[in-house]
Amino acid sequence: MFELMFCSFFTILPDYLYRRLVQGKRFGKEINLFSVWYELRWGLTGCFMLTVGLITTVFYFHPSTTAVSSYYRTVTILPQISGRVDEVFVVSKQEVKAGDPIFRIEDSTQQTAVETATRRIAEINAAMHVAEDQLVAAQGNLDQAVGLLEQTADELARQLNLQARNPDVVAGREIDRLQNTAEARQGAVDAAQAQVSSIETQINELFPAQLATANSQLAQAQAELDKTVVVAGVDGTVEQFGLQEGDYISAILRPAGILIPHEFDHGVFAAGFGQLTGQVVQPGMLAEIACATQPFQVIPMVVTAVQPVISSGQFRPTDQLIDPAKAPAPGSLTTTLQPLFEGQANAIPPGSTCIANAYTSFHEQLENPDLGFWTKLGMHGVDTVGLLHAIILRIQVLLLPVKTLVFSGGH
Repeated sequence: MFELMFCSFFTILPDYLYRRLVQGKRFGKEINLFSVWYELRWGLTGCFMLTVGLITTVFYFHPSTTAVSSYYRTVTILPQISGRVDEVFVVSKQEVKAGDPIFRIEDSTQQTAVETATRRIAEINAAMHVAEDQLVAAQGNLDQAVGLLEQTADELARQLNLQARNPDVVAGREIDRLQNTAEARQGAVDAAQAQVSSIETQINELFPAQLATANSQLAQAQAELDKTVVVAGVDGTVEQFGLQEGDYISAILRPAGILIPHEFDHGVFAAGFGQLTGQVVQPGMLAEIACATQPFQVIPMVVTAVQPVISSGQFRPTDQLIDPAKAPAPGSLTTTLQPLFEGQANAIPPGSTCIANAYTSFHEQLENPDLGFWTKLGMHGVDTVGLLHAIILRIQVLLLPVKTLVFSGGH
């Protein structure tokens, strides 16, 4: 309507003035309800063509969208294990820091596992001390066996020496007895040495391996025990939290609530423009937004990024071929908007419903002296009609409270 009224000043109004002042035709006489088309046909036709051209130019070079919002993420409060709630540490709307406990699940089974693993470690340490004492005893037995073997060997050598000097002095049976005794005591030395080696192996390899296994079991049991206490992963505010002691909680069947992190991109908005604006909307383009949560306020923005893909073309591999005829509705060209001046959009709550205009500017191109007259005139015209779209945005901002509160029932 605004464009039609604007264009009528350059088409219908001059046509009417020509009929009235030059041709002498009067409104209500020659120009009436039945003859208005015939009398003002040039003005009406020109107004229609100019209006269509103006609307096309405005909305193509200065696109607008109502799909604008600032997004934020939420963290679902879920336990890693299922169980019955034993203790609740927070309430809904409470702010928490990263690492703060939220609730605790009944943990008698996990406590028992930790106690068992702890006692197993103590048992292995005690067995290691016993083995060390056994090693001392085995080393003593080895020294004793070596001493007896050396004694028998000396006795055998002395007897053999006597026999070599005088065969009649030492009986052959005594020599055999000493040799058998030496062999038996050598076996005792080997057995004592094996026992020492066995105990050393237990102390140096077996018990450390068992201790490492026990420590791993303790760590696993402690990890399972830690899972019974659900803590906040980030700083944020707890919302929709109605958990009570005795409730059964499950990671699949029932989440406990939602945690809204404090850290998010303040003042960053995502806007979805029509695909027809793909050649117009570019990073660095100026824009304006107006949100329902901040009525009567228009915030200057700048396009910082344009998503290189459109969401309607996304697919996941399945067992069925994709039929383009059954594709979803055409997606929008997603862009990222940020305030032109830092901090201007901080007062807008994330998730607010907003509208946005983007404005094409040929200011830098117009400084090129090689441009022709008609090219410069067209660029000046495109930049000028952007003012018309800015006026429309401000009219929408002024009418938004009336439209929402009066004509939409206050929603």
